[in-house]
Amino acid sequence: MPLQWQVVDWDQLDTNQRQAVLQRPSSSSDERLRQSVGEIIQQVREQGDSALLELTQRLDGCEIDALQESTDELSPELLQSLNPVLDALEQAAARIRRFHAAGMPSHYQVETAPGVQCSAYYRPLQRVGLYIPAGSAPLISTLAMLAVPAQLAQCEEIILCSPAQSDGRCAPIIRAAAQRLGIQQLYRCGGAQAIAAMAYGSETIPRCDKIFGPGNAWVTEAKRQVASDPDGTAIDMPAGPSEVMVIADANADANKVALDLLSQAEHGPDSQVIFVSTSARQIDAVAQALQRWLSALPRADTALQALSQSRAIAVSNMEHALDVANAYASEHLILQVEQAERWVPHIRHAGSVFVGAFTPESLGDYCSGTNHVLPTGGWARSHSGLSVQDFMKRITVQQASAAGLAVLGPIAETLAACEGLDAHRLAVSYRLGKAEIPGDAVESSATS
Repeated sequence: MPLQWQVVDWDQLDTNQRQAVLQRPSSSSDERLRQSVGEIIQQVREQGDSALLELTQRLDGCEIDALQESTDELSPELLQSLNPVLDALEQAAARIRRFHAAGMPSHYQVETAPGVQCSAYYRPLQRVGLYIPAGSAPLISTLAMLAVPAQLAQCEEIILCSPAQSDGRCAPIIRAAAQRLGIQQLYRCGGAQAIAAMAYGSETIPRCDKIFGPGNAWVTEAKRQVASDPDGTAIDMPAGPSEVMVIADANADANKVALDLLSQAEHGPDSQVIFVSTSARQIDAVAQALQRWLSALPRADTALQALSQSRAIAVSNMEHALDVANAYASEHLILQVEQAERWVPHIRHAGSVFVGAFTPESLGDYCSGTNHVLPTGGWARSHSGLSVQDFMKRITVQQASAAGLAVLGPIAETLAACEGLDAHRLAVSYRLGKAEIPGDAVESSATS
């Protein structure tokens, strides 16, 4: 099947046309999906473990007798066969740990006025739930991306849910990876029902304070519903199809560009792929390279579906290329241009940036140390990639002395009076000796 993608000249488009070129396909779920997911969530809330067991049999096609999964029952032979992958995972986790540890938030204290101390303390979330899909490709790299910052934050409990396979067990590589990463609470539970269990709890799976991890449309919809329910729980970030934008100049290697585009396109048919170049000849060269590499990919059909919705955008200079990048706010942004690092300060909106010809997205996905859980769908304008702070909350503390209240009290009185909040004003005025107790005032008047 030949490659089909739309090539546009950015400089020839008006504002509305530019917005249309960068418009992402609608990711809203249909009513049938919303209803089905809602029914699953309600069933789990009402029936707990029995619902999880029944749904696993009905939706995943396997019968399980218990939700709790052991990570200690892997045979030595199996572990030995998995060791090369587990060793690579451990090396990746070490780099993830090193990078994320450097960004740990720290407590701080400041005197905002004489006698007034204000502080901020970071506390770990008590119990977090991690969801790891295990379909055609169990995402053990995502497990490392979630588990390492949760451990650095010192969350008291880390719950892991992953779907059962046809034998009724979690995938061996998931169990082995959990063991290697020190995750002890593993449950064979997948899909929307796993999200419901972690959001509301069951007899076996405890309720979590926040849920992390990717999934299919059912998982994404379940996360959306539990996050919008006052009785539900928080989630990591809004989720959508993964995406990449590659910016390349005339001197870039077309094969490197093509492979970076394909690395994203092979994720799924709804992956978003955009190529921006200052060279029309480069766009043609990349199209030819894509066609060549597609013939060698096992997931070529998937990649072709994603590429059919892709864009190649011709721009006249790098300044315009960065305008496109900032307007799109991509999950992944790759700069395959000369002196690529000089353009990084001009990037305002991106989930993660890959600088230079020797920095494929694959490094960030697996082992550079940064986190591959990133905002999609334009959310990079307001959201950051996952970090240790996502597994923590900040508590502020203030303490004023009598002298401090004397300094700040009149300010609070004035602002409270302006807002018509008399109790706020009186809470200060009484402490400053400027307000009488109402009962005392009445009694004093009666006596006189």
